[in-house]
Amino acid sequence: MKRNRPWYLEPGLRMFVVLAALVLVGGVATAFILSQRTPAQPIPFPHNLHVGLGVQCLYCHTGASTGPVAGLPSTNKCWGCHQQFDTTGRPKLELVASYGRNGKPIEWVPVALQPDFVHFTHRPHIAKGLACESCHGDVSKMTVAEPQPRQNMGWCIDCHTRMAPEKYTLLTDCATCHY
Repeated sequence: MKRNRPWYLEPGLRMFVVLAALVLVGGVATAFILSQRTPAQPIPFPHNLHVGLGVQCLYCHTGASTGPVAGLPSTNKCWGCHQQFDTTGRPKLELVASYGRNGKPIEWVPVALQPDFVHFTHRPHIAKGLACESCHGDVSKMTVAEPQPRQNMGWCIDCHTRMAPEKYTLLTDCATCHY
């Protein structure tokens, strides 16, 4: 005698739903983990060394004070300083020199990326005197720049409400960052 079982209790369907859920959760977890990794750079740029020498963030990332993105330094920017050094026996400096002498662009890989639906602009943050390390961490202790895992919408809104409570409505309006 055949039992009449509801369609949602069928073993095949239940296994499919569980498998689909595992694939979805696995995909999300993988995307999250990959977005938190430090990408490989063409030159392992020692931020700690440059900051220790007194080089300001805005010297290399000039776009932060003038536009929506901080930008990455050009080969000419790097070579402008590094052509003054003897690179003999210093493999990392020899690598910079090879890019500079050949006029080849250094293909830096951006580290601090926002999703396409977020329109973040550095300019107003720099104009208010916000220090770069407030969002990007203490790069004076980093060799290669690392993504900061706390950068999310809740973190931004929390900062906005603490920094300017009188502008709460403007700074927490969705259209401020999502347009």
